[in-house]
Amino acid sequence: MDADSEAKGKLSDQAMQNPQALAALQDKIDSVSHSPSIMESLPKSVKRRVNALRNLQVDSTHIEAKFYKEVHELERKYAALYHPLFNKRRDIVSGKVEPTEEECEWQSDHEDEEALAEDLKTKAALEEIKEDANVETPSGVPEFWLTIFRSVDMLSDMLQEHDEPILKHLQDIKVIFSGPDPPMSFTLEFHFEPNEYFTNTVLTKVYKMKSEPDTDDPFSFEGPEIIDCEGCEIDWHKGKDVTVRTIKKKQKHKGRGTARVITKQVPNDSFFNFFNPIKVSPEKELDEDAEYTLATDFEIGHFFRERIVPRAVLYFTGEAMDDDDSFEEEELEEGEEEDKDDEDDEEVGDSNAKSGDPKPECKQQ
Repeated sequence: MDADSEAKGKLSDQAMQNPQALAALQDKIDSVSHSPSIMESLPKSVKRRVNALRNLQVDSTHIEAKFYKEVHELERKYAALYHPLFNKRRDIVSGKVEPTEEECEWQSDHEDEEALAEDLKTKAALEEIKEDANVETPSGVPEFWLTIFRSVDMLSDMLQEHDEPILKHLQDIKVIFSGPDPPMSFTLEFHFEPNEYFTNTVLTKVYKMKSEPDTDDPFSFEGPEIIDCEGCEIDWHKGKDVTVRTIKKKQKHKGRGTARVITKQVPNDSFFNFFNPIKVSPEKELDEDAEYTLATDFEIGHFFRERIVPRAVLYFTGEAMDDDDSFEEEELEEGEEEDKDDEDDEEVGDSNAKSGDPKPECKQQ
C-alpha cells in the first residue's frame, strides 16, 4: 500500500470512529447533492395551487409587456413634440439661425451678478462691444458636439485624436423610435456637414430590442432590452479612413534570400468603429471579450438615447455631469456606510449579507 492510500485509510478509520464527524460530513454531502426545492417538499394539492399562481405570474408578464409597448408609443408621441426644439438647437449650433435677444436672456443663479449696478452693466457691455470689434465672431456654437464627446467619460474613452477633426463637422444627433409594429427598436442618427473625410451626410446605428417575455423563461422578463445593433457603411474619401492604419512589413524570400517591403492595412482605434459593431449570430456563441464589447456598445447607445441627445446643452456646459457626479458620490457614500454596517454585523456574529440594487444587463439571444 502506498503512502496516499494509507493516509486515506487512516482518515476513513477516524471518521468511522467519530459518529458526529461522520454525520456532519453526510449532512454536507446531502445539502450539496440533494437540495430539494420548496416545490418538491409541498403536498400535491398545494403544488397544484402554486402552479396556478405561476400561470397568473405569466399573465402578469404579458400585461407588463403591453405596458412597455404603450410606453414606447408615448416616447414616439413626445419625440414629435421635442422635434421642433431639437431642430432649433441644431440650427443655433450650426449658425444657421441667430437667436433673438429675448431667447438669449438667462436668469443667473448668482445674486452678486443680479445686484450689479446699472452703470457697471453698461460699462461691461461697452467693453464687450470693443472686444467683439477686435475679434472675429464665430458662427453658431463651435465644436458643440465634440466638446460633449471630450467631456463625457463614456464617450471620451472611445475618442482618438484623429477623430476630433471629423467630429468638428458633426451638427446634430437624433433619436428615431420605431413604429408601433414589432420588433421594437430605436435609431441614432449622426448628421454631418459636408467634409473632406467621407461622403455620408448621416451615419446611423440601429438598436434592436426584445419586448416580449421568453416562452421558455417568462419570469426573466424585466422590460425591453437591447439584443442586437446594426451600424452603417462609411464612404471614406481615399486616404481618410481613420478606422484603419497602414503598416509596412518586410518579407524575405526563402529561396533567393531577397527582401521586399509590403504595405498592409490593420484595424485602428477610432470612435467611428462604433458604426461597425460585432455581429450577433444565434448559431455562434460570443466569447467573453466580445460579450463585454457588445454590452458596452448597448450601454453607450442607451446613454445617447436617454441622456446625451435630450440634455446636450447641459453636457456641453458641464451642468449635467455635475448632477451625474453628485449622484455617483451619493451612491458611493451609501455603499461605504453599508460596508461599515457589514463589518459591525460580522463583529456581532450576524451572517446576513446585504446586497446592492441589481444593475441592468444586456443579454445575447
